[in-house]
Amino acid sequence: MYQPLADLLRPQTLDEVYGQEHILGKGAVLRRLIDSGKVPNMVFYGPSGTGKTTVANIIAQQTNRTLYKLNATTASTADIKQIVAELDTFMAPNGVLLYLDEIQSFNKKQQQSLLEYIENGKITLIASTTENPYFYVFNAILSRSTVFEFKQISASAALQAVQRAVAYMEERTALKAIPEDGALEYIAGACGGDIRKAINAVEVLFSAGVIDGDTLPLTLADAKVVAQKSALRADRDGDNHYDLLSALQKSIRGSDPDAAVHYLARLLEAGQMQSACRRLMVIAAEDVGLAFPQIIPIVNAAVDMALKLGMPEAQLPLADAAILMATSPKSNSGHDAIHAAIEDVRKGKGGDFPRHLQNMHADTYTMEREQGYLYPHMFPNHWVEQQYLPDELVGTTYYEYGPNKLEQSAKAYWDSIKN
Repeated sequence: MYQPLADLLRPQTLDEVYGQEHILGKGAVLRRLIDSGKVPNMVFYGPSGTGKTTVANIIAQQTNRTLYKLNATTASTADIKQIVAELDTFMAPNGVLLYLDEIQSFNKKQQQSLLEYIENGKITLIASTTENPYFYVFNAILSRSTVFEFKQISASAALQAVQRAVAYMEERTALKAIPEDGALEYIAGACGGDIRKAINAVEVLFSAGVIDGDTLPLTLADAKVVAQKSALRADRDGDNHYDLLSALQKSIRGSDPDAAVHYLARLLEAGQMQSACRRLMVIAAEDVGLAFPQIIPIVNAAVDMALKLGMPEAQLPLADAAILMATSPKSNSGHDAIHAAIEDVRKGKGGDFPRHLQNMHADTYTMEREQGYLYPHMFPNHWVEQQYLPDELVGTTYYEYGPNKLEQSAKAYWDSIKN
């Protein structure tokens, strides 16, 4: 029966696990727990192909526990009951180590069915998820578990796995691989931190390669074909999608044009142009704002142009917009002002409108004949002092002028008039 190369090369010891030194290196907490044999209930959180299942297998081997695996996307409560039925039998004399993959797919009732058994220690739960467990795993499970985050594998760590896979395939096929410069490095980088994808790419290269005697050229062109867009982690509903959008906005806010175009490129390559367009317009108002208010129609025009052009040409106006905002002065004074005002509104502050601000047509239906409203355009500099906030909020300040040149100029202008 066919067995994927990634499965054949699955690490058998913790020392063979790539890229998770922060939790599995010598002296790291998870490493010490496993070595002690006293493994608590745990949640493994991280991208696919980073070693979560592998580490669960190693834990089972080192602790001599019966390992059961369930995938929450296909498992049911009946599967859990079947495991529970084997507790305290010769099938599981020391209890069960249950590896529950994609736990976020279990509903609350399914997750709660495990509580009694993980509390009394008959089931040691190792749950894994690619989504943020604090959003997707119920508190009852989280409060009884320790969360360990598996990081995306670096390109250098992935290259070690790729080289090991090539050496294994050379021995298996009796062929001498001749990698073109950059071919293996490309696979390691393009796998997006997913070791499984990197190893599978090596297997495809050996299976589809053109053999030359007892050698097998591994070309960069073939590597690009088999790797494709594996590096792109930008699913529409997953954490990584929102992490990308967040990284784009924070890079522009931090005035780093290089990081801005990098994250924009990742979104566009992942087919997320609509999300990129929406976020760029948000950034224009939220982060550049009143320091350069012309940025709002400029970015709006760039987005409109991108939507009309479509990809790949759309990347040009969007890149211009991202770079322009990253290199523009910044102000979030408008953002802070509206949020402060909304907070007061939600607290019920405000009360009635000042009489002189009401619609003048209201006078037709009341006993009052005059509002007392002063029309600013009839006064010098088109300004006259009068109350605008409701009585309850008189003296409240929501908007603070930003320290940039434009807002400070406006402040100086109005200070000279109002004072």
